[in-house]
Amino acid sequence: MTNSNSSISKHYHQLNSEQRGQIQALLDSGITSCTAIAQEVGCHKSTISREIRRGSVLQRDSSYVLYEHYYADTAQIYHEKRRRNCYKRNPLQHYAVFFRMLSRRFKAKFDATSIDEFVGEFHRIMPNYPCPSTPTVYRYIDQGLLDISNIDLPMKLKRRRNKRHHSHGGHAPHKKNLGNSIEQRPKEVENRKVPLHWEGDLVKGVRRKNQPALMTLTERTTRFEVVIKIPDYRARHPNWFKSITFDNGSEFADMTKIKGCQIYFAHPYSPWERGTNENCNGLLRQFFPKGKSMKDKSAAYVQQATDAINRKHRRILQYHTAEELFKQYVPS
Repeated sequence: MTNSNSSISKHYHQLNSEQRGQIQALLDSGITSCTAIAQEVGCHKSTISREIRRGSVLQRDSSYVLYEHYYADTAQIYHEKRRRNCYKRNPLQHYAVFFRMLSRRFKAKFDATSIDEFVGEFHRIMPNYPCPSTPTVYRYIDQGLLDISNIDLPMKLKRRRNKRHHSHGGHAPHKKNLGNSIEQRPKEVENRKVPLHWEGDLVKGVRRKNQPALMTLTERTTRFEVVIKIPDYRARHPNWFKSITFDNGSEFADMTKIKGCQIYFAHPYSPWERGTNENCNGLLRQFFPKGKSMKDKSAAYVQQATDAINRKHRRILQYHTAEELFKQYVPS
């Protein structure tokens, strides 16, 4: 039994000169419906519509009124010209400027840019050069066509896990609340309309008390990051901070003593309440892997890693960088 719903795809075929002559004859006979002409010629009505539009030329009647008329010979000449100008594009040559810049960027030691962020950045700063889509770049990398590989894309190699947010029957009643709850934050903090409200946390390499850690502070509006290696912490730029929302860990118990800055604490076991800071902490792991001590990391290294994050052209910022947006609020 023949199955009329064949799964074999139908291939598109160009019209030939004979079919173009048939279209002209039908039009000259007074048949103007694309559907009727398509049934006679044996193609889709959209093909007929495009063909008539491409092959029509302006004419004047006896009253010198302009009108359009389809000529098969003219349409065939236009078709042959288009075919001569059509060639199989070499994508590596077509996107040569993009791929050269991409290679230099991802071979750099201090860089936290993703492929999508680089594509968005390229669109902004090089609008006159051809730019492939993000999936196309990943496909070329997987096919081994570029001189960068997946190992150069640490963010791609991270496994994506769907985690459920556990409420612990409310908010962990056995854990002490250190100060003002996140629920007390004003609306200007929640909606990110007003800058200089921050989220903070500690990023640890080795989870031991005698090991150094990083104090990370992320500005909620611009995603600007301040990273300070502990224990060399000292207060800096107090005018930058209107409020800071910390984790509810005991290491932040003394933060309530800070003057001139409102301190809030997220609920216990609720890191998603400081999602902006948690995202930036994940980016820092490219430079400070878990399980490795930070004792040998200098202040210069920390600053270079911080600059790499602040100079990412991020999609959520319309491919601006956190650094350039932050400077609009804090010029110096």
